[in-house]
Amino acid sequence: MSGAEIDNIRYEGLGRLDDLVGYHLRRASAVFGSDFARAVAGEGLRQVPFAILSVIAATPGIRQGAAGQALGIQRANMVALINELTDAGYVERRPVEDDRRAFALVLTTAGRAIVDRCTDRLLESENQLLAEFTPDERDMLISLIRRIEARELPTAE
Repeated sequence: MSGAEIDNIRYEGLGRLDDLVGYHLRRASAVFGSDFARAVAGEGLRQVPFAILSVIAATPGIRQGAAGQALGIQRANMVALINELTDAGYVERRPVEDDRRAFALVLTTAGRAIVDRCTDRLLESENQLLAEFTPDERDMLISLIRRIEARELPTAE
């Protein structure tokens, strides 16, 4: 079925649910979640820890709180997740010189390797999943989703 044919489908039995963007985003999220699990099978890595590793890879030395804030992860949850990644040998915590209560996060060699492997596999998988999208459509999709994400209000900690 072509992309144009899919665009014109109105799912029977959904009623007004078919008009809700959130419903379709949730369904699309489930597709990407399943795709993630298939792509990184055997690595023992879930989506949120992968996202944390990716942020640390992009910003070596980022403070734990800043990494959590960038991903919308509450402080208490972030501590447990960083403990998990540290125990797995993927992340090192280093004291921040100007604030001994804060920790800077850096990837270990094993952490860098798993991020690189998983990212390569995910890019390949997403390219297959989105093969019918033009580069402009993919850019537009990301742009539109970012606009929705920007509406999220920061949570008090």
